Amino acid sequence: MADAPAQAGPVKASPVKASPVKASPVKASPAKASPVKASTVKAGTPTATERLQRLLALVPYVVSRNVVGMEDTAATFGITERELVDDLNLLWCIELRSPDPYCPIDLSYEGGEIVVSEAEAIDRPLRLGVDEACALLIALRMLAELPSVGAGSALSRTIAKLEQAAGAAAGPSAQVAVQVDDIAAQSAAAEVAEALSLGRRLHIAYYVPGRDEATERDVDPMRLLVVEGHSYLEGWCRRAEDVRLFRLDRILAIEVLAVASDVPAGAAHVDVDHGLFRPSPGDVLVVFELAAAGRWVAEYYPTDQVEELADGRLRVQLRTPDTQWVRRLALRLGEDGRLVSPPELADQVIADATAALSHYA
Repeated sequence: MADAPAQAGPVKASPVKASPVKASPVKASPAKASPVKASTVKAGTPTATERLQRLLALVPYVVSRNVVGMEDTAATFGITERELVDDLNLLWCIELRSPDPYCPIDLSYEGGEIVVSEAEAIDRPLRLGVDEACALLIALRMLAELPSVGAGSALSRTIAKLEQAAGAAAGPSAQVAVQVDDIAAQSAAAEVAEALSLGRRLHIAYYVPGRDEATERDVDPMRLLVVEGHSYLEGWCRRAEDVRLFRLDRILAIEVLAVASDVPAGAAHVDVDHGLFRPSPGDVLVVFELAAAGRWVAEYYPTDQVEELADGRLRVQLRTPDTQWVRRLALRLGEDGRLVSPPELADQVIADATAALSHYA
């Protein structure tokens, strides 16, 4: 949630006044609450602003559902049930100006279920802030760029309605140009969308940058998604016998087969909420310095850090469990890039280059 000054939209909350704790006509006291269980997500200590935002979102969340469970609500807000009980107890201390002057909020969480009433002044959802509206609009525009989503789709209508509702808050998002991958990736996305709609298996030729090789495999598609600006096919790989993600701009060829897709019942979606790259302790940290013509490396490979240097050059750090492809990449770059670290790997690249040049002597 954003701070109130950055919010936009037609919905406004009435003033809220915190008063000293009074006896209220509540339906259950804290002593009658159900036993507290730890939720699956443990949040850190929130600031006063963060807690206020959570409380303002908690009331409309409960009211819109009439009755909600303690466990589900705690999981939704990413807190423990003990923290949720603390929030509910704090709501008992709030009095509102409507429907009557200084009317206390009435709530109950007896039996593990939450009910809130007499909270009409703040029972509607909070408005989107500038940062929230922009992030949502940019993400929706990225989805709209996919070939499987037409310009006149429900998604496009949703974008238009969100822009209208957000008003000035949507302005900064219009300054961001959205382009999803290249033509080849868009063509592959269309094939994936067709396979998903027909329930068919795919045959793909795929470039694996970590091994610098092209592979062929059959894939039962599960979904098409966009992560960190790139489109991916998620599917059950018949070659690996596991769920895999295939970046669309690395698909060299794709064919929809006349075979029904058959994803195993236990196949789970890949968690992409925190990005795709999962470094391991055994990975080697590699540093490249790239000329302007070699900047594509930072876009094509997952990197730890990218630093701008003078004259359009870049310094990039990446991690890998296999240094063979790094040596091949360094040779491929030539004068467009220099392997800086680790030094022993740089020495191997020099030896590889010397051996290659000896054949032309």
